[in-house]
Amino acid sequence: MASKLLRAVILGPPGSGKGTVCQRIAQNFGLQHLSSGHFLRENIRANTGFPRTLVQAEALDRICDLDLVITLNIPFETLKDRLSRRWIHPPSGRVYNLDFNPPNVHGVDDVTGEPLVQQEDDKPEAVAARLRQYKDVAKPVIELYKSRGVLHQFSGTETNKIWPYVYTLFSNKITPIESKEAY
Repeated sequence: MASKLLRAVILGPPGSGKGTVCQRIAQNFGLQHLSSGHFLRENIRANTGFPRTLVQAEALDRICDLDLVITLNIPFETLKDRLSRRWIHPPSGRVYNLDFNPPNVHGVDDVTGEPLVQQEDDKPEAVAARLRQYKDVAKPVIELYKSRGVLHQFSGTETNKIWPYVYTLFSNKITPIESKEAY
């Protein structure tokens, strides 16, 4: 039996919950999660680019047709708070938030015991600039996908409240392998 291929993109500003939503999609629908943030950091180290602009989105469209695009709309203050409280384990990409997903021991990865770091661009002084830049760059990309009829927008302040709507959207495209409660 052939498996269905579903091509989806999750858009949202830094700290909007894209990684959490993607992990849940992968777990519930058996899809592969490819993180643009991870690829972007790798490409920055290699001095190359990754599709986050209108030109790059149009180039992606020449390679494949997307089945759906989701954009996460989260209030500025919520994003600012989330980002300034975010710490990561660079080797694994595990993300912690001191408010709602803290490590068991402050500053230490739960799995390896290695130190966590706060990325320079997650520090409070850099957050506002990142969010303004995202808004400027993302607007034409969002408009492109909206005009193609594949854009679905979800708004809120908590990923757990947005998730059921994302789950329902995906369930209409592909059969889940796990219950939505499995997160």
